[in-house]
Amino acid sequence: MPTVIVNNKPVEIGASERLNCIQAAERAGVEIPHYCYHHDLSVVASCRMCLVEMGDKKPDGTVAMQPKLFPGCQTPVKDGTVIISDSPKVKEAQKATLEYLLLNHPLDCPVCDQAGECGLQDYSYEYGRGYSRLQEPKNLKPDKDYIGEQITLFTDRCIMCTRCVRFTREISGTAEMMVTSRGTHEEIDIFPGIPCDNKLAGNVVDLCPVGALCSKDFLYEQRVWWLNSKNSVCPGCSTGCSIRVDQNKDVLYRLKPRENPQAQGSFMCDEGRFGWKYIHSDLRLKLPEQRSGGKTVSKNWDVVLPAVRNALKDAALRTPNKFAVVISPWATVEEAYLLATLARKLSPTARLAIGPVRMVGEDDLYPKDVHGQPAAQTKFTIRAEKCPNRRGVEAVLKQIQGSIIEFSDLLEQVSRGEIDALYVLGGDPAGWITETDAAKLDKLKLLVVQDLLASAASAKAHFVLAGAAWAEKDGTFVNHKGLAQAIHRALRGPEEARPDGRILMEVAEKPGMFHAPSLRKEIAAAIPALAGLAGGELGELGVLLESAAEKPQFNVGVQALA
Repeated sequence: MPTVIVNNKPVEIGASERLNCIQAAERAGVEIPHYCYHHDLSVVASCRMCLVEMGDKKPDGTVAMQPKLFPGCQTPVKDGTVIISDSPKVKEAQKATLEYLLLNHPLDCPVCDQAGECGLQDYSYEYGRGYSRLQEPKNLKPDKDYIGEQITLFTDRCIMCTRCVRFTREISGTAEMMVTSRGTHEEIDIFPGIPCDNKLAGNVVDLCPVGALCSKDFLYEQRVWWLNSKNSVCPGCSTGCSIRVDQNKDVLYRLKPRENPQAQGSFMCDEGRFGWKYIHSDLRLKLPEQRSGGKTVSKNWDVVLPAVRNALKDAALRTPNKFAVVISPWATVEEAYLLATLARKLSPTARLAIGPVRMVGEDDLYPKDVHGQPAAQTKFTIRAEKCPNRRGVEAVLKQIQGSIIEFSDLLEQVSRGEIDALYVLGGDPAGWITETDAAKLDKLKLLVVQDLLASAASAKAHFVLAGAAWAEKDGTFVNHKGLAQAIHRALRGPEEARPDGRILMEVAEKPGMFHAPSLRKEIAAAIPALAGLAGGELGELGVLLESAAEKPQFNVGVQALA
């Protein structure tokens, strides 16, 4: 097995692996500082922060070191390569590089949005020197607010790593960003009249290692050390991007991509990054409600939940063949399982339907070529299917019912009077039940709506149960290729809104508290297609289900939007 020696520590690498010094050192648990290098972008070796000493170990055990330093990002390793990243020579080079980068950098850390998560701050403390020899005034360049709708550029903070430029050329393929001028006058800019507004534009803010590129959406909103973070999954489409939810005092401030090679890789789209604002919408359902004759009877959980249980039991007992539930593909696997098993417990003939699978256009593939067409190698996909858990809900309904009823078919059954009682579990923030659809619900003798936002359906419901957004609960989403990932509760819902799993457990009178890992084990034992959940915990990267390669053998209701 080929072996590389990093700071006197041997590290084995695969015979066919092509690693550079940074990657080999990372495998040895050694950090080689770097700015311009990113594993998903081309290598330019421009920042010179990753300079290391290198040599070769001879068969007789001696080491022949090279006289000069090498950029670790650009230099491949092989069997016998020796890397030294902590020698006096390397340390002096690191100090010199940081001194150069700080020559014209404004020391405005107290007002910079990147403070607390800045590579320049961290490396200056770890590898730099605490003073500057510059006696002349700093060359401060004007800021650029026109870079993009969501992006602003503080030009004087830029260290010219060019990550942003390479991203727009190699990942988005739109190439709006460039380097203008030369020498001390060079700056990052956009081509005239072409702002950086592509659908992946927000990633250049994440890629910027300093506080040069900032998000207008987050700018001056919070200090990062006040934020509390939880791992989760973006619900914006069936790609299921792994993300980090940052909040403070139960107010969500931003979403950041979390690298996951099994899901989306390193990035996320702007639709998901900025599409969470409905969580704090004025349309949020905040209280439960029981209605009778068009009037509110109670808004107290202790009153409403027992009334819901009794109403469901009465309906299932009175007309067992006319009882149905609708489960949205925005619901988690656990919620789908709890509601489906409850329905079948109340009535063995209860009908189980999946809510509309919202589709918008076609899959959007990146990078693009010069004609705006997908390039040969796809690096990122924004999926047309705008729900996060169709496959998970399908697996539950398929196992319990044997087939899946389309939402449109269920509405027709309601309009024909074939269904008297309906329990709707929502979650789609786009208002998935239209006024026309809701009009067909008028014939129902019992309508229970458990949802996130007020809608035409909740306005007609006999019982309204205020549920939670994806960031306010625990559970499991299964993406388009069968990757099961855990979402974690990052903040509390507004007023008395409750996590949907908790509501369903109380309606079903299931003992104990809602605990997603324990429920996953129960689900894995009952549903072979979800057997991969048997471990309970899904880890940071999720679990690829064994049935992932199988194509669905049944149809789902599709709601196409322009």
